[in-house]
Amino acid sequence: MLTRLHLENFKPWKDAQSIALRPITGLFGANSSGKSSLIQALLLLKQTAESADRRLVFHFGGMGTYVDLGDFASIVHKHETGSALGISLDWKAERPFEVKDTNQNRKVARSEDIGFRVVSRMNAHGPREQLTVDRMSYRVGDAVFGMRRAPGNRYTPFTEGVDFQFTRSRGRPWDISSLVKCYGFPDTLRANYQNAGFLTDLEFALEQRLERVYYLGPLRAHPKRTYTWAGAQPIDMGEAGESVIDALLAARQRNEKISLGKGIRRPTLEQYVAQWLQKLELIHDFRVAPVAEGSRLFEVKVRKSPQAAEVLIPDVGFGVSQILPALVLCFYVPEGSTVILEQPEIHLHPTAQAGLADVFIDAWRKRKVQILLESHSEHLLRRLQRRIAEKDISQEEVGLFFCSPGDGASRLDALTVDLFGNIANWPQDFFGDQFGEIAAMSEAALQRRQDGQ
Repeated sequence: MLTRLHLENFKPWKDAQSIALRPITGLFGANSSGKSSLIQALLLLKQTAESADRRLVFHFGGMGTYVDLGDFASIVHKHETGSALGISLDWKAERPFEVKDTNQNRKVARSEDIGFRVVSRMNAHGPREQLTVDRMSYRVGDAVFGMRRAPGNRYTPFTEGVDFQFTRSRGRPWDISSLVKCYGFPDTLRANYQNAGFLTDLEFALEQRLERVYYLGPLRAHPKRTYTWAGAQPIDMGEAGESVIDALLAARQRNEKISLGKGIRRPTLEQYVAQWLQKLELIHDFRVAPVAEGSRLFEVKVRKSPQAAEVLIPDVGFGVSQILPALVLCFYVPEGSTVILEQPEIHLHPTAQAGLADVFIDAWRKRKVQILLESHSEHLLRRLQRRIAEKDISQEEVGLFFCSPGDGASRLDALTVDLFGNIANWPQDFFGDQFGEIAAMSEAALQRRQDGQ
């Protein structure tokens, strides 16, 4: 599970902006307050790790990427290219990571608490400037292992908080002039030092963690009357949810089922999603069926009520097709994954928006799927508060944050939630001044009566 994201000089976030990530983390705030930028930093790391180009410090995006951020000047705070951009990501591993000094055959660090940090900037590189890494490191508990940039465009290894020294190999050492992307140790480092082999495992641990981050954007694909499936096995729903039917059919082919606990019959993914659509009061029945036996063309058929006729998904409210990818994603990804959702409540009525909170709690309880969501929904927030008060989820398992545009930089405030679900420091009137609106309406009605209207 991801546990912390820390940004410095990333888009509207100036300095020391740190967010503690919980099983369910909600980002709220005004438009253009920096909520999406927090998500984009994670996606930047993910698409960099997935890039085939080892020379890129960051893969800023383009066709087919999760996010297109332009270039370094576009993402550094206030476009000040002389500033250093920092990203730190911490996570809790499924099992402790152990570091051994192979030269002395002893353990030097062991912890489930792992962290990665990179600081980069534009630096002189010959006659021109080039984006380079100033410092890159991994943390295992309190022990830090990393590389820092030295004069002459060279890199040297360092350690902090641990009794460990890199031991040089015999022979003439090779200069280390670059790293692999923003997070990788070069082969020359392992050639120069006898006891640096474990660094490869640290890189792999980060790549594995980022591989288990899944994203669904705020703009979803329109529903279709028919879907073609040729056996695709998608890893997620696609940025716009365009692969959701492929995912349902792939899960059906693999006979994947949702575990509900010992002794309880396990439903298929399709059945479980249908149950949630019913609980959210969106539809009564849901199924994916071939247009004819043996056909590769499929239809999504739904019924609004037990007595209603079965129709195709484009013929019901738009909200069903918009929430379907979010529901499927939560129960399709591998257990222990992190799911990022932007505006999951889009096109949903208030009851369904509130019910999304229960979907997310269920995904965490049954599959340990961590949810990071960006939302404007008061109804979703209130349901989370209610579930804390009802002990369905603890206050320690929910992190709520309010983003606000500040004087030249965004501000992040952790919302204080007590045992009864109350938020002590919620910004006044963010969801509107309800009492003020009622008072103004009553005053206007009284004035109209006085005017004889």
